[in-house]
Order: sequence, then C-alpha cells, then structure tokens
Amino acid sequence: MTRMPVLFVGHGSPMNALDKNAFTESLATLGTKLPRPQAILCVSAHWETQGTQILYNAAPPTIHDFYGFPKPLFDMQYPARGPMSLARDTQKLLPGSTLNEKWGLDHGTWSVLVHMYPHADIPVYQLSIDVTKTPGQHLEIGKLLKPLRDQGVLILGSGNIVHNLRLINWREPKSAYDWAKEFDADIKVALENRDADSLAHYEQKFGSVAEKSAPTPEHYYPLLYTFGATDEKDQLSYPYEGFEMGSLSMRNVLWS
Repeated sequence: MTRMPVLFVGHGSPMNALDKNAFTESLATLGTKLPRPQAILCVSAHWETQGTQILYNAAPPTIHDFYGFPKPLFDMQYPARGPMSLARDTQKLLPGSTLNEKWGLDHGTWSVLVHMYPHADIPVYQLSIDVTKTPGQHLEIGKLLKPLRDQGVLILGSGNIVHNLRLINWREPKSAYDWAKEFDADIKVALENRDADSLAHYEQKFGSVAEKSAPTPEHYYPLLYTFGATDEKDQLSYPYEGFEMGSLSMRNVLWS
C-alpha cells in the first residue's frame, strides 16, 4: 500500500465551502493529484475536548457549527461514511484516548473535503484537540499517528497558521498585516528546517507576532499534529499560499 502524504489546510471562512476561488480550486486540484486514501483522519480546529477523542460513527452527521451565514451553507451535507475499524486502530495508537459516537464532521473538515473529494466517497473520521495538553504534547500525538499513513490514511490538519478574527480587515479581502506575514514566514522557515522546538514553543520563540497571529491556539494546533506525523523523508511543498482579510493565513502545507 502507498504511504499516504500528510496535509495541513488553512481553511478560512466557512463560505469557502460554497465559493469558487483560487484557494478552493487548489483544493480540487489537490484531490485529483494525491494518492487516493483508504480513509481520511482530520484534526479540526473546531473540535476541542477534555481528553483526546476519536470519532466513532458509521454515518457521521454534517455539523453546521457557525451562525450568520446564508441558508445554502446550512443546507450543505457531506455524507461520508465513518471507518469504524480504523477508529479503533487509532484509539490503540493513542494511550488514554476514547471513542466518541456523538460528534460528526464539523466545518473544519467538510468545508475542505467538499472540494477535494466532492462525492463524499472516502470514509472520514476526526481526532479532537485535547485542551489540557501543551503544544509539545499535541506534536507528540501527531508522531503516534504516523503508522496510519501506511494503512492508507490521509492525515489532514485543518486550521490556520494566522487566525485573528478580532482584527479582520473586511474592506480589503486579500490584504495581510505585516505581523501576519512575519509569523507565517517564520513558521514556514521552521517547517523547512524541521525545527520542532520553534513550532511547539511558537509563543516564546516569535513573541508579539505570535500573540497577534494566534491569540487562541486551536487553529494553530492542527499544524503540530500534521508535522508530528511526518519525517525527514517527506518532501515539503505548499499547494496554496496567501492571506484573507488581513489576519487569516490560507497557507496549505503538504508532506509527500
């Protein structure tokens, strides 16, 4: 079986699920170029829990975890099946983790996959972000997930390297603040150098630009899971780079 790549996607606004733009077109292209997965495991910024949980649902519902958006977005469904045996295998890899039958696919997952795999014909499950863990511990969980790549699982992190909703610039959709560009570039260098220490201790390493770029950590953490699941043999590339509304980095990162 082909060893699967690992992908981090800066997913941005839920409206990207409906929109056709350069970002969503890049996702569609990526879906045709990657080896076809047996299943997809997504670490989404939008599932935070006490303790690490694994979605265990044969027919996971599409969760519309937002408000104030147009009705067509709430009407969207992504009816992928849940890979039950792989969920159990994943639990065995993660000591202390539990299975969760009540969650579904939140928009961090389906707003991306609706472009990559629009037919929803690949099984999908999710891994939660344990809010009690440190950044370094999130990275270590990613390392434990690495064997799934040899079982045909595409490990997908969905968040944003820069995500500050309080400072969004609504007037300039394609703008980027200087501090956002600086932090995004700093993280890019750390990824290229496989500098795990800087990635895990980003607040101490990058100071005020990190504080502005990731005022809360949930959108940054999926990057740590994906980085953890890679190694020096992987080739690093960026299927998409850019910014939205000043304070959202849309950088996608692929290890293949």
